[in-house]
Amino acid sequence: MDATVKSSFTEHGAAAPSKSFVLWTPTAKTGLMSWLTTVDHKKIGFLYGVFALFFFLVGGVEALLIRLQLMVPNNTVLTAQQYNTMFTMHATTMIFLAVMPMGAAFFNFIMPLQIGARDVAFPRLNAFSLWTFVAGAIILNIGWFSPEGAPNGGWFGYAPLTSKEFIPLHSIDFWVLGLQLLGVASIAAALNFIVTIINLRAPGMTMMRLPVFTWMTLITSFLIVLSFPAITIALVELMMDRTFDTNFFEVSNGGMPILWQHLFWVFGHPEVYILILPAMGIVSEILPTFSRKPLFGYPIVVFSGASIGFLGFGVWSHHMFTTGMGTVATAAFAMATMAIAVPTGVKIFNWIGTLWGGHLKMRTPMMFALGFIWMFMIGGFSGVMHSAAPADAQQQDSYFVVAHFHYVLIGGSIFALLGGIHYWFPLMFGRQVSDFWGKLSFWVIFAGFNITFFPMHFLGLNGMPRRTFTYDTNMGWNTANFISTIGALILGVGIAVYFAVMVYTYFKGKKVGRDPWDARTLEWSLPNPPPEYNYAVIPTVHARDAFWYEKHHQEEIAKEKAEHAKAEDAHGGLHMPHQSIMPFIASVGVLIGAIGASYHHLIPALIGGVIMFIGIYLWSLEGADGYHLHLDADGKPVDDGHGKH
Repeated sequence: MDATVKSSFTEHGAAAPSKSFVLWTPTAKTGLMSWLTTVDHKKIGFLYGVFALFFFLVGGVEALLIRLQLMVPNNTVLTAQQYNTMFTMHATTMIFLAVMPMGAAFFNFIMPLQIGARDVAFPRLNAFSLWTFVAGAIILNIGWFSPEGAPNGGWFGYAPLTSKEFIPLHSIDFWVLGLQLLGVASIAAALNFIVTIINLRAPGMTMMRLPVFTWMTLITSFLIVLSFPAITIALVELMMDRTFDTNFFEVSNGGMPILWQHLFWVFGHPEVYILILPAMGIVSEILPTFSRKPLFGYPIVVFSGASIGFLGFGVWSHHMFTTGMGTVATAAFAMATMAIAVPTGVKIFNWIGTLWGGHLKMRTPMMFALGFIWMFMIGGFSGVMHSAAPADAQQQDSYFVVAHFHYVLIGGSIFALLGGIHYWFPLMFGRQVSDFWGKLSFWVIFAGFNITFFPMHFLGLNGMPRRTFTYDTNMGWNTANFISTIGALILGVGIAVYFAVMVYTYFKGKKVGRDPWDARTLEWSLPNPPPEYNYAVIPTVHARDAFWYEKHHQEEIAKEKAEHAKAEDAHGGLHMPHQSIMPFIASVGVLIGAIGASYHHLIPALIGGVIMFIGIYLWSLEGADGYHLHLDADGKPVDDGHGKH
């Protein structure tokens, strides 16, 4: 690009000021204000990751307290009420505040880089989704610091247990409003990702050249958009019952508690795939890189992911086999549950096909990916067992189910996410985690996980119910519970080692250059960490493994980039979005309004609504013009200051 350009930012032309009015454009590149006003998808992804990892540790502490209570019979570490709160908050935290936002962190950081985009389609909406997620997390956890107490009705919130008659305090209101805000954040982000993937792909990046992780981002986003309205309806009805004495779930006045179960599980089962599909996408990126060969059966992997998403909406009532739906409904949902195992099995065989005959490099990300496949298979086998209604009737609400979904969500989702952090850490921060410490943390986590959850299969088959805060000595559950708690402590040590190694690597780890894994996808073509603008020249994609093709056709790609650079500079440089504080202000308004609504106080709720409205209104006045950035011959910005319209 022309190195003689004197100003790095240019107006869109004389008419630009009439299009929008920038009230205040922060210019901070560092410090707190730069994070509060950022619209850079990479910074937003980093923040999602930080918050998710924090809540992952919070949820882990809650889990350890649960296990310590159950370590021996008739234990008194927790009271019955404290135990109810702990298992409610553990599940809610892990699902909504840890695994989902960890997936969102990868979606934000990696997906735009994989498709050759400079940012997501709606950068400020992206910031709004982040801060609204934080607001929802605060509401969910505010009860810990309030006389009302934290939510204690179970993560599933079954009516009528959540009615005012049984839980008159505001803890359930915190849960209702918190989940509503998290739903707003998730849908805003999902719509953003859908538009980004469909509209902002680099030239040549056809849908069947998308990396599998980007495909899973797209499918997961559609699942979020289609499933969250169901729980939104259920939560609004519960809020109406608790606040205005309506009768959606009040049997004595004609309400139907089973309606809650249908609405909740219409969301709840797609939610399982919202948690697992990103993990499958990560594994589908790691395995080809460390097998030194392309992903086996790429189209089938993509279509099986789409099939899982589609069938996921037709199996919700296998959570309700013991509610008396009738034989026809039970048979239909049993068949659908068996059917959904097929595309999952197809993925596993394709992963094995990728490994078969490959030159395997057993680095830490590969260890976590292989651990994912094995643990997820065990969770899948016990899941298919639940499609048989008679077996489900015995295992329902027993510790067998606890073992099953932890094998899916820890052995599955968490293993893949931890592997993804290892895999993309050099790209994000320019430093590589020590393989010795990475593998050590893997083996401790792997051992602790299996010691914790494998005995629970036998506890469940021996009749130990879920959500019981204690048990008597003569029940026959003593040894397995003791082993499980020892395993949980080992798992906790493994997670602690993992995070200690990550923090050390962030500050002191070995610095690495571009593409340390010799990877295949486009994000690895960038310097690490990637620049604010991502790509100095938007790449043209020629093959499915775009960066692999680039590495083997360097002369052709270099000429192409030079031509595109001239064209880009002739069009005024790189278009970049302005930073904005308005999404943060709007989310603060949402938080204040939700706190007021939780306590059934109209004035704070209205004040919060006004602040939110003002934030969104001023946001709309800012327009979307942004600024233009020129680079010198070395690809560096000529000037670091932000221009203003």
